[in-house]
This record gives sequence, structure tokens and C-alpha cells, in this order.
Amino acid sequence: MAIKSFRPRTPNLRFTVVSAFDDITRDRPERSLLEPRKQKAGRSTATGRITVRHRGGGHKRMYRVIDFKRDKPGVPGTVASIEYDPNRSVRIALLNYRDGDKRYILAPEGLKVGSVVISGADVEPVPGNTLPLERIPLGYFIHNIEIRPGAGGQMVRTAGGSAQLMAKEAGFVQVRMPSGEIRLVNARCMATVGRLGHAEHSSLSDGKAGRRRWRGVRPTVRGVVMNPVDHPMGGGEGRTSGGGHPVSPWGKLAKAGRTRKKRNPTSRFILNRRK
Repeated sequence: MAIKSFRPRTPNLRFTVVSAFDDITRDRPERSLLEPRKQKAGRSTATGRITVRHRGGGHKRMYRVIDFKRDKPGVPGTVASIEYDPNRSVRIALLNYRDGDKRYILAPEGLKVGSVVISGADVEPVPGNTLPLERIPLGYFIHNIEIRPGAGGQMVRTAGGSAQLMAKEAGFVQVRMPSGEIRLVNARCMATVGRLGHAEHSSLSDGKAGRRRWRGVRPTVRGVVMNPVDHPMGGGEGRTSGGGHPVSPWGKLAKAGRTRKKRNPTSRFILNRRK
């Protein structure tokens, strides 16, 4: 997988860096695994009020149904294609199972068309295979990790992401997350072996505002240029930052302010906080 830059023939091409898409083997998704994805423009379904700012518009997308549970133990699946997913940063792989079923999974590094992957308690720990954490050797890199047994993978699902298995003790395993946090996870939880692909996603650059609009991201206005009625940091004569700490429009600290609940019941599973 490679990235592509351009000669600066126009102002927006000067800073544009896009994916070369040389890893994509199919340009049309599997129709049986598509679902409609309604654009909500950041508005809640209950009240219709904007709950997430700066969202709206953008190109239409269909949701690709991803198999995060990998709940077909012992049934091998052959990789039929590596595809682009507009809803996530990582590539997805289409699996054709021996029993005729078709499913999408997140594509790890090294997975190619024709590769065979399988899930289960006694499978070999190679990239793409899914097995319980207690069966994965120490030091291995993993992704798509369950938080509760049987719930499906919820952690480490972004492009280039991977966690590392550090230790095993009393029915739990220690997992070092991409943030550096070391967390205890139930040893019966499933995880997929390997690092996720498309790691160069972090090096991409849109190059122009229009490409952000295609993705449904609307413009953002700084609080310091607003009026005091619209933002706590607004107002003042001339250019001023207000003299206070940066806050959101509702007064919450915007930088370095902790938002995690002090009595969060899952805090006991965190051994070392992220740096």
C-alpha cells in the first residue's frame, strides 16, 4: 500500500496526499452485505437537535456489515477481495466461507486474496485468525478485541492499529493498548491476530476544504471570533482570547480537562493510564 502526492499545479494539489488504492482488488461491494446509512447531520433522533456540531452534507454512503464477532468457529474462510470502506479508515476483506456464507472482516497487514482465515479456540495464531486471548502467545500483536466475551470486537479497529499481549494472570490478560494504556481483559474474550493494515492513513492530507465537505464535515468557527452570547470565549475589543482557559460553547474545558467519571466501574481494569 502506498500514498500518492501531486505536482503543485494548483493550490489545492500542493498539499494533497491521497491513497494510491493499489491494494484494492474490487471496486464494487458485495450487495448482500450492504445496509442503508441515513445521514443525520449531527442531529439526535429523539429531539432533532444538533448534538454533534460541524456535520452535514457529504456524499451518500452505504454501510458495509462487518463481522466483528467472528462466530463461525472451525469454518475456514477464503479472502475473495480487499475493498475500500467509506465508513472507516481501515480496508475490509470479503470472506467466502466453505459453507457458502459471505462476510466482511477488518483486513490486517499481510492478508491477500486467496488467504485462508479461521476462528476458534484451537486455531493457529497467524494474522487474520481469531481465537481467545488465553490461547494467544505473549508478545503477539492483536486487534478487534472484545471487552466482554461474546460481545464482538470493540477495541483497536482503526487503520494501522494494534495492541500487544503482555501477561496472563488469574483469568485475565494484560493488553497494552495503542495509547500506551495497560488494561486487564477477560481471558475468554476473542481477538484477531496481527496489525491492521492501511497504516499510511495517518499521512494522508485532504489538500482542500471541498474534500472535507465530501465527507460530511462542515466548517468550524473559532469561539474567540464569536460574540459573548454565542461562546464563553467571544467578545472583547480587538483580537483577544478572553483571558480564560479554552472551553467549549457550554463551558467544559476543551484542553487537558478530564472527562472520565471518577467512579467509572471499569477503572479497576486499567493498570497503567495512557501517557
